[in-house]
Parts: sequence; structure tokens; C-alpha cells
Amino acid sequence: MRAIRQELPGEPVLYLADQGHVPYGSRSLEEVRAFSEEVTRFLLARRAKLIVVACNTASAAALHHLRGQFPDVTFVGMEPAVKPAAERTQTGKVGVLATPATFQGLLYASVVERFAQGVVVLEDSCPGLVSQVEAGDLDGRETRRILEHALRPMIAQGIDTIVLGCTHYPFVIPLIQAIAGPGIQVIDPAPAVARQLRRKLEQLNLLRGASSGQAEIGALEFYTSGAPEHFQALLPQLLLENGPVHRLIWVDGILREARVGGN
Repeated sequence: MRAIRQELPGEPVLYLADQGHVPYGSRSLEEVRAFSEEVTRFLLARRAKLIVVACNTASAAALHHLRGQFPDVTFVGMEPAVKPAAERTQTGKVGVLATPATFQGLLYASVVERFAQGVVVLEDSCPGLVSQVEAGDLDGRETRRILEHALRPMIAQGIDTIVLGCTHYPFVIPLIQAIAGPGIQVIDPAPAVARQLRRKLEQLNLLRGASSGQAEIGALEFYTSGAPEHFQALLPQLLLENGPVHRLIWVDGILREARVGGN
């Protein structure tokens, strides 16, 4: 979201956070696929012109499925940045931080097989880190403990590059860098995703904003299936943005907007 706003400030954005089902990373691929399909339907019903699957777990579990279910919709997904890490490493050893579901998915396995031949790839799922970020605890004692436990063994084995394979993890880049030290680079895929979004919008002739002669800043609208008040409080800290937050509820696998003052 932050990278998209920097790359495409004129684009209006609908942001849906399925916080009622967090964390995705420990759920089955079938569950994540079902959630992703319904989230897509909800956004398309609100005239989304393109869908960014801003979750590595959902991309690994559902991106191929979504493209089959919605053949007329353009999707931009997340792919663990193993390729640039393999190209940049000098020691031949890289670390990947991602969720269990991402590591188990065919997408991740394919990326490693295609781009990391001859490179040692060390992995850690950082149990509990997503919940710490969701709570807004980006540098507390427990967050540091989780990252220390993940990174220290990798550092001892000689990694010089860290890949962030979960969209929650870039929020703790300052802490990761503090633990890893200046000799280890951290790869955040978000800017590359924002650039890919621009390319797709240009190809589809759907780009608006400053580059198309419209200088206004695009509107933001936020939805969450969790607690709107909590999400609202996190927006300035995590996304550097603010805006109205609408509460969603899951009813028999369908997303519905909660009525104001009701359930």
C-alpha cells in the first residue's frame, strides 16, 4: 500500500484487510483460497478495476485459482524475491522469512527451483511475528525475540541477503537491520509490485493520476473484517495514511458490510 501510494498517488484504492482471519499463514490452502475468492468478489462488486493480492500466502495458495475463476480480471500477486536475492548474494547464502503456507506452496518451490540453483536458501516462518505487527508492536521485546530466534542461526551460517516473503514483515525492517547489521541487505518486494501495477494499468489503459494529467490524490477507502477502531489506530503507524474504515462481517462464507450501530 505504501509503495503503491508512492508510485501511483493518483490512483483511488480500496483496501480490504481480512483481519478476522489473521493469520493466513497457518491456515490450510483451501481456506485461504476460499477467503481470497470472496474478497475478490467483494472488491469487484465495488468496481475495482484490478486486484492486487497483497499477501504472499494468498498469492501462493490462490493466485492461479483466482485467475481461473475470474478470467476477465487482471491480478497482481506477490512472489518471494528469491531471484534478486540469488543474483545479489556474494556469499551464496540467503535467508527467507515467510509463513508456513508460503513455504508449502508450489509458487515458492517453483521460484527456488528456477532462480536459486547453486544458492543455499535458509528459511524461517517467524511464528508469532504477524500477530505482533497486527498489534502494532514493531520493536518490542517479544518482536525482537522472534526475529533474533529466526535470524541469528542464518547469520551464523553466513547469509548476506534476507528476503521478506510476507507483507507484514517489511514493517519491522528497522529491527531486522538492527539485528542483522550493515553487511546484510534486506529485500522488500513492495516497490517491484507497485511498478508491476503501473505496467498493468498502462497496458490496460486504466492509469489515472498525475501521469495521465490528473494531479489530484486518489481517494482511499478501507475495509476490515476485524475491529475497525483498532485498524483505524494502526493506519498512521503502518500505512502512513488515514481514511474511513468500514466494518465487514463473514456470514456463511460471504462478506457483508456491518450496519452502523449494529452487528
